[in-house]
Amino acid sequence: MARDENLALLTDLYELTMAQSYFQSREVAPASFSLFIRNFPPDRGYFVAAGLQDVLKFLEQFRFDAAAIDYLRSQRMFTDEFLDFLKALRFTGDVWALPEGSLFFTEEPVLEITAPIIEAQIVETFIINQINLQSLIATKAARCTHAAGGRPIVDFSLRRTHGIDAGMKVARSSYIAGFTGTSNVRAGKRYGIPIVGTMAHSFVSSFENEMDAFRAFVASFPNNSVLLIDTYDTLEAAHKAVEVAREMAARGERLQGVRIDSGDLAKLAVEVRQILDAAGLTQVKIIGSGGLDEHDLAQFSAAAVPYDSYGVGTKMGVSADAPWFDMAYKLVEYADRSVLKLSTGKASWPGKKQIFRYYDGAGQLERDLIALRDETVPQGEPLLKHVMASGTTLGSHPGLEDIRAGFLRDFKRLPDEVKASKEPATLPVAFSPALTALREAIERNFSGR
Repeated sequence: MARDENLALLTDLYELTMAQSYFQSREVAPASFSLFIRNFPPDRGYFVAAGLQDVLKFLEQFRFDAAAIDYLRSQRMFTDEFLDFLKALRFTGDVWALPEGSLFFTEEPVLEITAPIIEAQIVETFIINQINLQSLIATKAARCTHAAGGRPIVDFSLRRTHGIDAGMKVARSSYIAGFTGTSNVRAGKRYGIPIVGTMAHSFVSSFENEMDAFRAFVASFPNNSVLLIDTYDTLEAAHKAVEVAREMAARGERLQGVRIDSGDLAKLAVEVRQILDAAGLTQVKIIGSGGLDEHDLAQFSAAAVPYDSYGVGTKMGVSADAPWFDMAYKLVEYADRSVLKLSTGKASWPGKKQIFRYYDGAGQLERDLIALRDETVPQGEPLLKHVMASGTTLGSHPGLEDIRAGFLRDFKRLPDEVKASKEPATLPVAFSPALTALREAIERNFSGR
């Protein structure tokens, strides 16, 4: 499949119409934009940052190639002078951002950009597109990780994600947030994520009888066999799995597990575990799948349902119960003048910022403070990192395993009541006196006008 590698046109038209107007008005001063989420969706108490590496790569490679310029000229909307300007346009700005895998909360900037206003404006659409999706999925996956109570989870979502790029980013984001693997082979190759898979119902039904299907599969994969046992009668198939396991043992092999994908998953897991244990197959694992998300996993964990691991697909891959974040990219400073938006329900906070994090005596996350970037704040841990200067990434990108380890370390420090799948507690997030005073001064200035 052909792929358009030039992503400069992956933007909303109004970004370009504004850019031409800036250009013709000689508005070229530095501007700072802040990316944040206004509100929590239902049952969310935290977010997980993801997508930064894609943003930095895009900014480093940003340019309008000849084909892009020709297309824009064909629309007969833009002047030749502006199109000539776009030919030479590169991103030359700075980026401050939360490292991928970081926990954050409403109103906190996940990323801030400072660049000449045309550069900073045009890249808005791509930045929101990447950070919104990947943070959305990482957050959903983190909720599943917590609800599973330590049981491994694999991403099974590829066939239901919203396109190829989404499928790749879902695999990566869910791995950051604690999943142990993916069924997505391409994502395994690109990102180095462990790949996991068993068999489909079509494999079982293609044989005249279920036992032949099971024997054929374990013959092909004597060291990595998981049998799907719910095609016909789950309990009867469990007894067949016992027979296959005994045949394998006689050959010096071992059945790894069985998977249940339909029916009353909690009840069937208990009954299948009894069948396996009665046969002395306590080492054979039971994998659960089929429309699961964090709410199901939390119920299973609370009831000690004997699943050893899970495959989680559709509801995680599209974040079914919260398929979008109210993410905004707002101008906070232009030409050394702090600015804000005062629209009802969508007011923003002015100025370039920093987030400071505080922990209690037990090392648990206690509260955050949003302050102006140049403020001196005692004791708090600054979270936003300077990751790009003058259009060049600072340092090397952390590896995916390091990002994942950082998330898991920080997630342990988040109080369980904030992680709850239903009606979570919220972590206190305050604004510094200096930031508050700046906002109030700007609001007074507007009201005076």
